[in-house]
Amino acid sequence: MTVFSTDGSQSDPTVQPVPASVVAQVDAADITLSNPKQAVVSLGSNLGNRLETIQGAIDALEDTPGLRVKAVSPVYETEPWGVEPGSQPTYFNAVVVIKTTLPPSSLLERGQAIEEAFDRVRDERWGPRTIDVDILAYADVVSDDPLLTLPHPRAHQRAFVLAPWHDVEPEAQVPGHGRVAELLADVGRGGVQPRADLELRLPE
Repeated sequence: MTVFSTDGSQSDPTVQPVPASVVAQVDAADITLSNPKQAVVSLGSNLGNRLETIQGAIDALEDTPGLRVKAVSPVYETEPWGVEPGSQPTYFNAVVVIKTTLPPSSLLERGQAIEEAFDRVRDERWGPRTIDVDILAYADVVSDDPLLTLPHPRAHQRAFVLAPWHDVEPEAQVPGHGRVAELLADVGRGGVQPRADLELRLPE
């Protein structure tokens, strides 16, 4: 932020103003969200202050130019996926629905940047993590791009994704797999517990 003195001059010559073209671009993305696409993002944490970290990730998404968080699911506590029971702390999981003008590749980059900001470590597959940000679906896009497979290749198999997704979008569909409600009924809710005592805020 550029600091100005009372006469309008910059009081700190080391602080450079943001170019007007950048300001205009960010304002246009934030205010108008021209032709936005809907995307669904999963958030999970099993290290540190799990609720605070997930809320921080939601706020960081909202602070992204060209992105608005439209819905936040209830919190679920779930057993870790793909590891021996009891070998890791339980997860808090949630799903957010967003509207965005960002293409999928840029949304992926933003999610990875948020993970890095919260010190996500990728030492092992299925390892514990401070935050996991996964794009579950982007509009009706179906893609087998190895960098970003859409929809998420295991979303339709995971109760900890399907349960909160169903809460915020009861009629939602996983492209190519069917309705979230039916997929959740098939998978069941084993190992996924609602935490009614916890709440995430929708950013203002």
